[in-house]
Amino acid sequence: MTHAPRPLISHPSGALKGQVRVPGDKSISHRALLCSAMNVGKTSISGLLEGEDVLHTADALRQMGVTITESGGYWEVRGVGVGGLSEPSGVLDMGNSGTGARLLMGLVASHPFTSFFAGDASLHKRPMKRVADPLTQMGASILARSNLRLPLALTGRDDLLPIAYTLPVASAQVKSAILLAGLNTAGDTTVIEPERTRDHTEIMLRHFGAKISGEAVKEGWKVTLKGRPDFAHKTLELKVPADPSSAAFAIVAALITEQSELRVTDVCVNPLRIGLFTTLKEMGASLTFENEREECGEKVADILVRASALKGIRVPAERAPSMIDEYPILAVAAAFAKGETVMEGLAELRVKESDRFNAILAGLSVNGVQAKAEGDTLIVTGGKVKGGGKVATHMDHRIAMSFLVMGMAAQEPVRVDDGGMIRTSFPDFMGLMNSLGATIEDVEDLHYFALPPRATKAPPLMIA
Repeated sequence: MTHAPRPLISHPSGALKGQVRVPGDKSISHRALLCSAMNVGKTSISGLLEGEDVLHTADALRQMGVTITESGGYWEVRGVGVGGLSEPSGVLDMGNSGTGARLLMGLVASHPFTSFFAGDASLHKRPMKRVADPLTQMGASILARSNLRLPLALTGRDDLLPIAYTLPVASAQVKSAILLAGLNTAGDTTVIEPERTRDHTEIMLRHFGAKISGEAVKEGWKVTLKGRPDFAHKTLELKVPADPSSAAFAIVAALITEQSELRVTDVCVNPLRIGLFTTLKEMGASLTFENEREECGEKVADILVRASALKGIRVPAERAPSMIDEYPILAVAAAFAKGETVMEGLAELRVKESDRFNAILAGLSVNGVQAKAEGDTLIVTGGKVKGGGKVATHMDHRIAMSFLVMGMAAQEPVRVDDGGMIRTSFPDFMGLMNSLGATIEDVEDLHYFALPPRATKAPPLMIA
């Protein structure tokens, strides 16, 4: 997959005002499509994120016999039933989506055919061993590059063994892959996670009729799924709430830009996803949940946010699972906060779309912000932000959006080397932010950045 960089620049802006709804939640959108594919009937989905990551998941399911159509913002899925996928006609190109790749690996593992998974250069660097290990224990076979990275071939079977698996590292994606494999497996599939992670898969499966339970145990949190449920609904309606990870960019922009006031509507406020909002409130943010309600099992609210004088705090490691995607934008908020913000337990940031840990450090430094690393702890000393830096995004959408937000409140504009990957999760980020009062635009002078050449030599294969 080739990708032409799109440099962007964000200028200091005035107050941000208005009411907006950011795109649908990416995590829930993937799961809505995957579970709808297992329904025997028709599922109608509104609010689905129409970003590239989710569209790659939809295309992969179409290759395996699922009918998926869109009209006027509503998506209709005619599923094939649990265990009813067909052998794909070609390579399943997952683009930049680690979530889509890992969850789909779990779903196809219980089908007796071979699927070939590939993606872009960034996805090919991301670890898949954590998913491959439990799936091979269940009986699937995987042929992959060294260190178990994409591209890979997964051969499933329809007599997978149910397992009780303890995650070595808390990961909602790995948990979800195992549960999706367990859907077409006789008996109970159990996952024990050391810390409780986002539970969108459990909520979605339960909404479709699966028997799934969760409970606290000595080792952490245990989830058990009874295999081969009857997903037979003539019609089912799903509503995907707005993504809190996407809402975070508008919310932090309003907090750090003087005299701003925004209302962000229909945001998913699942208790396992609001670590950033909890942290911002501890930093002194004026941030209020309004019109709280429940839709399709998920907690939803409108969020009112006003510009605030933030202060540095300590963010404990145990909060990381509830806000792992929000650390880049939290680091930007910390850059404008008075004092020192200490963010602990960030090892997982090193294996996201990029090495986000070092990308954050470099982006802060080039914009005049004092920041340092102590092991897996990130320490940011805030105050006024000079800006003026040119940030290397490493093909990471959240790094790009975070530093474009920084440019809105810095003393000088902030540039990013590539905003093209933003379309994976927030296709209209620039348009939405500009409609609120930001000034983000394309950089026409490409000599600002010199990107390193891409590696072309593929490492040897290994079998799991």
